[in-house]
Amino acid sequence: MLLFSLLLQVAALGAAYSLLALGFVLVLNATGAVNFSQGDLVMAGGFVAVVLGNALHVSGLVLLPLLLLFMAALGALIALVAYMPLRGRPPEAVFISTIAVGIILQNGANHLFGAEPVAAPAIMGAGHMRLAGVEVSVQTVAIILVAALLILGLHSVFKYTQFGRRLLATAQDREMAMAVGIPVNAMIVGTFATGAALAGAAGLLLGNVFFVTPTAGSDYVLKAYVAVVIGGWGNLPGAVAGGLLIAAFDVVYPSLPLMLPPLAALPWAEAMFSQTFSAIMLDIVALLILVVRPQGLFGEAISQRP
Repeated sequence: MLLFSLLLQVAALGAAYSLLALGFVLVLNATGAVNFSQGDLVMAGGFVAVVLGNALHVSGLVLLPLLLLFMAALGALIALVAYMPLRGRPPEAVFISTIAVGIILQNGANHLFGAEPVAAPAIMGAGHMRLAGVEVSVQTVAIILVAALLILGLHSVFKYTQFGRRLLATAQDREMAMAVGIPVNAMIVGTFATGAALAGAAGLLLGNVFFVTPTAGSDYVLKAYVAVVIGGWGNLPGAVAGGLLIAAFDVVYPSLPLMLPPLAALPWAEAMFSQTFSAIMLDIVALLILVVRPQGLFGEAISQRP
């Protein structure tokens, strides 16, 4: 029963992390540069959800379409201001510009909302429900369902719409997309908009359980980076797998003494199974994966001429 409950929590947290990592990968593939403001867009999405929730007094599920539109517009603005003027420059220029965007978002949020944590609206209200004989949070189930629908929707857009196919083609091979007549610059703006919308959705999903603070973005962008490195640099399914693996360390590792009581009796158990040590263990596993498979779990090895 405990294991089932933990797995549900892993699925919920991992689904939210996957949305963050997918947006990260889309921009990375389309531009060849890392968008270091992606984590701060999660934070921004959480605060937008708070503002909309206070104004409209409706559930997070009702707010989601408005949130996606607002965040997509913000992502397009970031593309026009922080990427397009620098697209011919070395990638380091875009790194710096997106870091600057993140700093602006952090300080703007701190000025408008203060440093105290606030809670975003619940997706489908508070309370619990019974699932497979186990009492689970309604919010946990809602996060899984909403994130799954968003990922499925993104897949459908890529597979069945002209815009989605052009967007995916640009993300996969920008030069080839340009060669076949795809408006690459417009698609790059669309990629930033899509990535920001996914980050905003993650902010809504995470903001009720983990609250929202102006500085939360730094942790989120680090998780996205680790997820992408573990799953495979630029690999979309790998980003989802990496997000789930990070969630497993966040949820399951600190709960090991509950599943294996002898571990709780160890004199160093409290420190060994803390969230801090869990992050250390995740980093160790990430390093081991890179040693064994430098291309990540799902990445393809790149052959080079001797």
